[in-house]
Amino acid sequence: MAAVTSTVPESGTVEQAEVARRADAFVEELSEWLRIPSISADPGHHGDVARSAAWLEATLRRDGWPTVEIWGGATGNGSDTAALPAILGPRRFENEVAMRTSVPGVATGLAWTPTGGDILFIEATRVSGRGKLILTGQLGEVMKESAQAALTLVKARATLLGINSALFDKSDVHIHVPAGAIPKDGPSAGVAMVVALVSLLAERTARSDTAMTGEISLRGLVLPIGGVKEKVLAAVRAGIKTVLLPARNRKDLEDVPDSARKQVKFVWLEHVDDAVAAALNRTGEASDADLFERAAPSTGRQAARPW
Repeated sequence: MAAVTSTVPESGTVEQAEVARRADAFVEELSEWLRIPSISADPGHHGDVARSAAWLEATLRRDGWPTVEIWGGATGNGSDTAALPAILGPRRFENEVAMRTSVPGVATGLAWTPTGGDILFIEATRVSGRGKLILTGQLGEVMKESAQAALTLVKARATLLGINSALFDKSDVHIHVPAGAIPKDGPSAGVAMVVALVSLLAERTARSDTAMTGEISLRGLVLPIGGVKEKVLAAVRAGIKTVLLPARNRKDLEDVPDSARKQVKFVWLEHVDDAVAAALNRTGEASDADLFERAAPSTGRQAARPW
């Protein structure tokens, strides 16, 4: 069984920064087996590489995983990611960034989990019915209440949002959060639920590079949430470029590593209207999928989608 080594060059040297880069690359690859954060997400923390290695080794052992070699020091061969499948077995997690929002009714949310942060997709659709709300995806009571509040808010603001109010009387609305085997709860998906519903009913696709989090009130206010650091890091890992956060969470941005803050644009939300404006493409505006297919050379067959 290989061990995680912690032999690194002296603090502040170019060699140490290279070791930290190798370690981050290794953890990025390892994320297909474990849900763990980047161990040197902030360049200012490169002096803690040795401590990070010890932490990673302890994490692997605690969870019953074999330990693996990350690097071999300044002149070593670096991490041996090619050996991971043989050591850890089949990959356990898929890269969620592949699930892009190409049709109306889908919004990308951000969630806090015991292992850090993650993205989740809120899916909404409607079928013929009498105004019933259907919820699936093993949602907890608080999340169910958020969905009901989101639907009520969208109904109340239908005209302002460009939605035909008659749709609510002759349709049932179904909201689903994939990964149905995993219990989900909390109020912070409220904003994403509003955006998914407006996307569906106004037939406007959501931007595929945008994710959001925030609790809502029936007046449409966006309320503060927890886990900002973990959620922003999850967005960065997923390739998200724009993160929508409650304006009252500005102070929590100090907890987010500087390198992560530089990789995303932040939009601060006071009201759900701010989220709708930032997250949805305008009516008639091409989605990312459409633009990709238009740019692809004509071969007589449909171009592959980038997810």
